[in-house]
Order: sequence, then structure tokens, then C-alpha cells
Amino acid sequence: MLKVKSISEVLGLRAYVEDGEYFGNVEGAVIDSNKIDSWRIRATKNSFLNESLGGAKGALVPHSMVKAVGDVVIVRKAAAPTYNQE
Repeated sequence: MLKVKSISEVLGLRAYVEDGEYFGNVEGAVIDSNKIDSWRIRATKNSFLNESLGGAKGALVPHSMVKAVGDVVIVRKAAAPTYNQE
């Protein structure tokens, strides 16, 4: 049986990249034509997003790049911005 979660149940969940690295926290969803278009992920302390984005507060991840939503959110590695050490 398919279990459907409401958006309010997903807000605040921790998001991880598919290889297990902490990505950030789900902060919101962008809805278009009554469907989820993308997820707003907040760059929190010690998250991959915080390290790779620098001063940015977060990123929009297309819903097609989300592999699973359950106790945590799993995001495809391709959705992660590339890390630039400069």
C-alpha cells in the first residue's frame, strides 16, 4: 500500500544525499498546477549545502531529484551543487 505524506509532515525533515552525506533541512515546497515542483532545502550548520554554497541560505531541489521521502528525505547526488574550494 502506498503511504502518502502531507507537506506539513515533510517540513523540517533532514535531507541527505544518496551517499549518506547530510544535505540540509526541508524548509518548504514549491507547488505548480497542484503538484510539487521543487523542494526548498535550507543550508544548516555542518550541512553539505552550507559548505558548498557559502553565504547562500539554501537551494531549490527539483522534485524529480528527490529519490525518497520518509523519516528523512533522500536527494540525488546530481542535485547537489559542485563544491568549489576557491
